[in-house]
Amino acid sequence: MQERQQLVTQITEIEEQLAASTNPIAEIQALEQQIATRRRQLDECITQLGRLEQLALQLENLQTQYEEQQQQLQTCRQQYRVYQELAQAFGKNGIQALMIENVLPQLEAETNQLLSRLTGNQLHVQFITQKSGKGSKSTKKTAKLIDTLDIVIADARGTRAYETYSGGEAFRINFAIRLALAKLLAQRAGAALQLLIVDEGFGTQDAEGCDRLIAAINAIANDFACILTVTHMPTSKKPSKPESKSIRHKKDHRLGF
Repeated sequence: MQERQQLVTQITEIEEQLAASTNPIAEIQALEQQIATRRRQLDECITQLGRLEQLALQLENLQTQYEEQQQQLQTCRQQYRVYQELAQAFGKNGIQALMIENVLPQLEAETNQLLSRLTGNQLHVQFITQKSGKGSKSTKKTAKLIDTLDIVIADARGTRAYETYSGGEAFRINFAIRLALAKLLAQRAGAALQLLIVDEGFGTQDAEGCDRLIAAINAIANDFACILTVTHMPTSKKPSKPESKSIRHKKDHRLGF
């Protein structure tokens, strides 16, 4: 009986403890909700991690492209400086201007030497490569110089415009300049002029001009293997050389020296 009584007492105490303890179902449900929330957060973190890893890979690729483009930019800058220097060197103010400045004095001297033979030291040419601008506010000291190529012709009366010279004088000027230029180009090419053709030059000359033109041709005859003159003037005298021969064709008198 006592044992039974003890068991009843224990059961009663357990029932009271159970009645006094809280129901765990609500706590379990709350924990399950927390677990579900944590799982959603974990999924979101995993997704965000994937995006960040992809962005990191893209940044690495962009960094590589940036470094390559920086190298290309540096190369382009170097090439730009080289091309800029080449453009300046081969521009109108570069090698061309230097060559012209070096050549013009020689061309001018050669022209005047030939022209003195043709005109009896009466005509003289000068090549001008720079002149002052036409700005109204500019003074002689502050005027800006501009590039040009003017041929100034002078005679005993001073400097005059090319148009004011007679046809014979103009031909002698042109003849001297062209022949000097041809000789200069041949020298620079390392070759010698072999043939000189004078076409219709005597018709613009008077008797004295013809004599001077022939004398000038005689003076330079040793520089050429052949000199051919073409003229309509039957009275033209050809320079005397033993190997010379005259070629007649219709009304033209072609004199070969």
